[in-house]
Amino acid sequence: MARITVEDCVDKFPSRFELVLVASQRARKLFSGENPTVEKDNDKNTVIALREIADSTISVEEMKEGLIEEYQTITINDEEIESLELESSKNDQESEDGDTSAIELNTHQEVDKEIKELSSTEESELKEQYQISEDLEDSEKEKSSDNLDQKDEF
Repeated sequence: MARITVEDCVDKFPSRFELVLVASQRARKLFSGENPTVEKDNDKNTVIALREIADSTISVEEMKEGLIEEYQTITINDEEIESLELESSKNDQESEDGDTSAIELNTHQEVDKEIKELSSTEESELKEQYQISEDLEDSEKEKSSDNLDQKDEF
């Protein structure tokens, strides 16, 4: 068969853009390992895809659906699963409301306890640092007074 062109396939789709999208998607599928519906004849995947479209070996609707599925991120089934999960979580939450208040109270108590421990630790560290700095100042004063005394002796 002679080389296939886009002109041979334009009559299958309403726009060239749609034709190019479908043909490129089919060529990617051929590259990933799908079997061609026409003979290869040592052609590249893009040419094989165009030949399949021109010969109508795969229906146009099937190719369009494949293209849509390739780019679709959320399917109808995913949306249904999400809504079921939301409903079940709401039901679980309603049944556990009594339990959650006790858990929240316990958690708040634990957080308060940890805050008090941290603040007391920080307070003791600050006192220790303050004491060290006072000791340093005192030792510096003693050194300076010793130096003054030594100068007076000379």
